[in-house]
Amino acid sequence: MAAQANEYLVISMWGLPAMLIVFAATGLLRGMQDTMTPLWIAGLGFGANALLNWLFIYGLGWGIAGSAAGTVTAQWGMVAAYALVIRRLATRHSASLRAQRAGIRSTATSGGWLFLRTVSLRVALLATVGVATGIGTDELAGWQIVFTIFSAAAFALDALAIAAQALIGKELGAGDEQQVHRVLARTVAWGAWFGVIVGAIIAALSGLLGIIFTGDAEIATLVQPALLVLAVAQPIAGVVFVLDGVLMGANDARYLAIAGGLNLVPFLPALWIIAATGVDGGAGLVWLAVAFFGVYLLARLATLGWRVRSGRWLGAPA
Repeated sequence: MAAQANEYLVISMWGLPAMLIVFAATGLLRGMQDTMTPLWIAGLGFGANALLNWLFIYGLGWGIAGSAAGTVTAQWGMVAAYALVIRRLATRHSASLRAQRAGIRSTATSGGWLFLRTVSLRVALLATVGVATGIGTDELAGWQIVFTIFSAAAFALDALAIAAQALIGKELGAGDEQQVHRVLARTVAWGAWFGVIVGAIIAALSGLLGIIFTGDAEIATLVQPALLVLAVAQPIAGVVFVLDGVLMGANDARYLAIAGGLNLVPFLPALWIIAATGVDGGAGLVWLAVAFFGVYLLARLATLGWRVRSGRWLGAPA
C-alpha cells in the first residue's frame, strides 16, 4: 500500500501548483458573480481527467501512475483555460496583470487566516484516516467509500455555500443589510432542505454503494451502517456549508480560523476514544462516522451558528 501511495504522490504533486492557480482563478470569477465559467472549466477539466485516466491506466497500462498522470495533465489544462479567461477580463476592465502590493497585502491577511482554517480541516481529515487505518484494512477501504460519498455530497451542497459567499459579499459591499439577511435566510433554508434530499438518496442507495465501488458483498455490508449515519447528517452538513460561505463572503476569516481550532477540541478526543477501545468491523466504522459526521459537524454548526446569530460578522473588516 505504501509503495502504491508513493508512486501516486510523486507524480500527482506536480499538479499541486496548478490546482492552487485554479482555486485562485475560481475565487476571482466568483467574486465577479460569474459562476458559469468555473462550472464549464471544472466540468470539461474533470471530464478530460476521467478520459485521460482511462487512457493511461488501461490503454497504456501505467496502473496507478496513470491515474496521477491523467489528473496532473487535466489540472494544467484547466490552468490554461483560466489564463485565457482572466487575460480577457483584465483587458475588458483595463486591469494590470502584474502583482500589486496592496492587493498582495490584503489577500495575504485574509488568506493567512483562511489557511489556518484549512489546516484545522485537514487535521480533522487526516486524524480520521489515521484512526481508520489503525482499525483495519477492510475498515480503511470502507471509510474511503463513505468519505468519497461525503465528498460528492459536499460538493453538491457546497454550491449553496458558494452562492451565499458571492451574494453576501456583493450585498455587504453595496451596504444593503436587509438583502444580506434575506440571502442568509434563503440559503440556510435551502441548505437544510437540500441536505434532506441528498441524505434520502444516500440512505436509499446505502445497500448498493459498497457493491458499486468494490463488487464485494462483505464490504457493502460493512459500510452500510456508516453510510446511514452519513445520510442522517446531511441536513446538518448543508447548513454548516452555507454558514461557512456566509462568513467567507463577509470576510470574517479571522473568526473562521479560531472556530476551526475550537472544532477540534471535542473531535480529537472522540477519535482517541475510538482508537483506544480497539473497536473494529462495522461497529468501528459506525463510531468513526458518528465522530466525524456527528461530533465534528455539530461542533462546526455550533461555532458558525453562534457567530451568525451574534451579528458581529456584519462588521468584519473589508
